[in-house]
Formats: sequence, structure tokens, C-alpha cells
Amino acid sequence: MQIILLERVANLGNLGDVVKVKDGFARNYLIPHGKAKRATPENLAVFESRRAELERLQADALSAAQARAAQLEGLTIQVTQKAGVDGRLFGSVTNFDIVDALGKQGVEIERAQVRMPQGPLKQVGDFPIPIVLHSDVVATITVSVLGEG
Repeated sequence: MQIILLERVANLGNLGDVVKVKDGFARNYLIPHGKAKRATPENLAVFESRRAELERLQADALSAAQARAAQLEGLTIQVTQKAGVDGRLFGSVTNFDIVDALGKQGVEIERAQVRMPQGPLKQVGDFPIPIVLHSDVVATITVSVLGEG
């Protein structure tokens, strides 16, 4: 399916690009989330008339994400879990726990923005965790996992 991107989508294209994607990806994700429209002649004309407005909105979102990244960069949060004597946790620290700990510090982010490429944390220690605030903006926080008795 041919679509017009209404915002930058990672690994796909930038604002205004006409790209070909699988039908299900377009119907189930891109179009319902307002990231794209079908590439019809009418939609292309509407997009061209709104291009300046969409570019301004995208620039505003990028600057807001950069401001939040400056606030988050270098932040350290502590999460306490039950652990054995060897430092292995009896549970794990997930993105939900990280969002909860950040919320207690007054920083609101969504669970989907927390990237954990190695999966949940299962050891005691300090771990760098990337927070994706925008497709171009990534802030790294440190999660300090503490073990208790």
C-alpha cells in the first residue's frame, strides 16, 4: 500500500515521503495513529496544502522532546527488589517499574518509551536504560537495582 507519512517514522521515512508498506502495517498502526494517510491524489493535494503546518508541529514536538531529554539525561533512579545472596533478583525490574519510579520523582513518561534491549533486569547493579522521547531524541538514565534480604 502506498502511504504519505505525516511525521517522521523510524526506519521508514520522513515527513511527506510517499512509501510502500505492507497493508496490515498501514491499516493497523500507521493510519489509526495519525502517522500516515493513503497516497491518493486528493490526500496528496491536502498534504501539500498543510505541509508548512505539519512541519511546524513536528519541529515543536522535536524541541519539546529535546527539552525533556535535557531534564532526564543523567538521572539516576533506585528500584529495590528482593534478591538472593548471589545478587540475582527473585523477580525482575521491568519498564513498568522504571516508569513508576520516574513518576515518584515527578517525571511522566509512557511504558513504550522505555527501551530494554536485553529484557528485564534480573541482577543487582547499575544499568543504563535508554528512554526514547522522539524518533530522533534518546535520553539515557541510570537504574540502580538494590537487593533486599
